[in-house]
Amino acid sequence: MTEACITGWAHSTFGKSEQPDLEGLISEVAGAAIADAGLAPDEISAVFIGNFNNGFSRQDFPASLPMQAVPELRFKPATRYENACASGSAAVYAARDYIAASRGKFALVIGAEKMTGLPNAVVGDNLLGACYRREEGDTPGGFAGVFGRIAENYFQRFGDQSDALAAIAAKNHRNGVDNPYAQMRRDLGYEFCRTVSEKNPYVAGPLKRTDCSLVSDGAAALVMTDEDTARDMTKAVRFRAAVQVNDFLPLSRRDPTRFEGGATAWAQALETAGLGLMDLSFIETHDCFTIAELLEYEAMGLAPHGQGARVVLDGLTAADGKLPVNRSGGLKAKGHPVGATGVSMHVIAAMQLTGQAGTMQLPRADFAGVFNMGGAAVANYVSILERLA
Repeated sequence: MTEACITGWAHSTFGKSEQPDLEGLISEVAGAAIADAGLAPDEISAVFIGNFNNGFSRQDFPASLPMQAVPELRFKPATRYENACASGSAAVYAARDYIAASRGKFALVIGAEKMTGLPNAVVGDNLLGACYRREEGDTPGGFAGVFGRIAENYFQRFGDQSDALAAIAAKNHRNGVDNPYAQMRRDLGYEFCRTVSEKNPYVAGPLKRTDCSLVSDGAAALVMTDEDTARDMTKAVRFRAAVQVNDFLPLSRRDPTRFEGGATAWAQALETAGLGLMDLSFIETHDCFTIAELLEYEAMGLAPHGQGARVVLDGLTAADGKLPVNRSGGLKAKGHPVGATGVSMHVIAAMQLTGQAGTMQLPRADFAGVFNMGGAAVANYVSILERLA
């Protein structure tokens, strides 16, 4: 088997899109990613779509939608992949396997979601589809309520972590200022994120508005090919490791203060890559809520269980820290159009590794870590990426 490489990409602005529907979002990035890879559209062998939907769009069969914008894709195999908030990574991994198995030469991956056209209550209920409805489906506050309960459990066991959560929010909003694709490009500051106010009220449990990612529209796309072909292309980012780990869906079957599936995925990915965590130059991680990023610090091994707060409070994960986390602004500032998120994270990482991240660019970008999860650490994807020499 040959390893797959990312050789082109495209990324829409996240937020409230002027595109009327999912098809419009897909059309923004499909042809652009192919062109960025230096290919003609008819060179694409297969299409992979990441889309959660679950009521966000009445069009619940998106696999062939890219053909509307790129007619040359007609008669190519196209499939939609869904794994909750990790639907984008599910599509990325399927394309990687397709290339590695030599089933085709070039794969187009698109992640997209149209979320903003619905009332907040409907959005919240749709997102609850990513939890165990039988036990968690009536959680007040929707999916924010699920993570609010996780935060409550963590606070009860380890004390009030509001300082750390505010620091995570402030860090990611500060980083988002530099991301031209971000939904919120405003440095809110630590004090605003830490203080309960009319503009920053409690949403669920100890989580305030600044602790919650945004309802977003958006799309991202990338092109993959095999390593030998990639060497002759203008840019290429190689998968050094790609691991998926799934855990129980009900939180009642797990310790809600630990992301054990994420920890398992990280350990396996680093072992496969032959790297230690601090060998990575940066990480893009799934901060759907600030408590998630805190628990992810512990899952990836930056701190022991219950001590994740010190990671952000000591500045380790800041843009100028030893291991920058979410230099893009993360889901918190960039936005979280569910099906697009996993593809977006891989695109942002590829930009950094090839020196094309613009004002987000880090001075050191040798190895990237990407963590995308579906549900509350149910579907866990960890990628380790490097620039192909």
